[in-house]
Amino acid sequence: MTQRRTGVAPILWKRLKKNAPNWKQQIAVNDLTHPYAPNHPYTPQHSDPYDRKIDSYGKHLQPLPWRNDDGATILGPQNKDRQKQNPDMMRPPSTDHGDMKNMRWSFADSHTRIEEGGWTRITALDTEGGNSIDDLEKGDLWYFPSGHPHSLQGLAPNGTEFLLIFDDGNFSEESTFLLTDWLAHTSKAVLPENFRIAPKIFNKLPEKEKYIFKGSLPSSIDEENPSGKKINKSKLQLTHKMLAQKAIKSSGGEVRVTDSTNFPISKTMAALHLDIAPSAMREMHWHPNADEWGYVISGRARITIFAAQGTARTFNYMAGDVTIVPRNHGHFIENLSDEEPLEVLEIFRAEKFQDFSLFQWLGETPKRMVEEHLFATSPKAAKKFLEQIDGAEKDLIKSLY
Repeated sequence: MTQRRTGVAPILWKRLKKNAPNWKQQIAVNDLTHPYAPNHPYTPQHSDPYDRKIDSYGKHLQPLPWRNDDGATILGPQNKDRQKQNPDMMRPPSTDHGDMKNMRWSFADSHTRIEEGGWTRITALDTEGGNSIDDLEKGDLWYFPSGHPHSLQGLAPNGTEFLLIFDDGNFSEESTFLLTDWLAHTSKAVLPENFRIAPKIFNKLPEKEKYIFKGSLPSSIDEENPSGKKINKSKLQLTHKMLAQKAIKSSGGEVRVTDSTNFPISKTMAALHLDIAPSAMREMHWHPNADEWGYVISGRARITIFAAQGTARTFNYMAGDVTIVPRNHGHFIENLSDEEPLEVLEIFRAEKFQDFSLFQWLGETPKRMVEEHLFATSPKAAKKFLEQIDGAEKDLIKSLY
């Protein structure tokens, strides 16, 4: 015998009410953690035609594939923690449609390379022999042009953690050009000739590459001068203090943009730092000049990506997750939490950051065209909408209302 899956949850609900006449008193209306609470969003009787966001992870809710009385109960095994992290995969909005590739990746799913040391001071050399040494802190950026020799060293007692991003998607960190690796694979007859020193000096070179390893703490930058005299300072500005920039204030948060206009050497990469307030959203927009690669630093996010031809899909992200949005794909970012801020770093393979705001676009379009496209059958709705977008300007991060 088989049982219709769509009938399981309603049967359980009826049994609960039958066996507990005072079930409304036993289950607090606001206790959404209980699977049969009246307001639980993942039950057949819950109705929300607007597909509002649900912070299942923050509110300790278990997502189930029920939406406005459609769906079924899961009878097989489940990865429940994964489902909590991705509620819109388990119960997608009704507007999701079509086939779209996965646009989410978690660093938790990435292979970890473990070395003996932790991680920042940077040093670099330019093509004219100019030296660059700088001490960095949280929120600072550096940019090394391809092929420029450089080093990184952690300064904090607990080490330093940073995010490495490359403008070549085919580059592998495993193929980093390392000093020790090169010398270990160079003839011991060549090294003395190159450095004009006795061969025995190289007898104790490391036999394999040293990538991240334990070293000694450096002195001040002046004392670390390699030539023992005035530093031959590079003319290139290789570092930039992003969080020290004046933020662009929006109704729902703050934005900082770093590209070649304020970090001139960064000719192939632009960056956007977003502080999105609780319940706020990065407005509906798209990028005409580059794909968007994002990294969630803290908080939880929901992003719906529209790819034309009726294709749209919603993804959920947590701290440590990577977001991908292809160029010219409409999208927005919602802060899933009503209590916690959302911090996101976005990177673009472009000299300058560019985006188009849907709100601004419609505000700059003749009103007659907007009305005939969107509200041809409702003059009353058209009037209210046109009033709202009158003189519209970008609001990069929008407050709830």
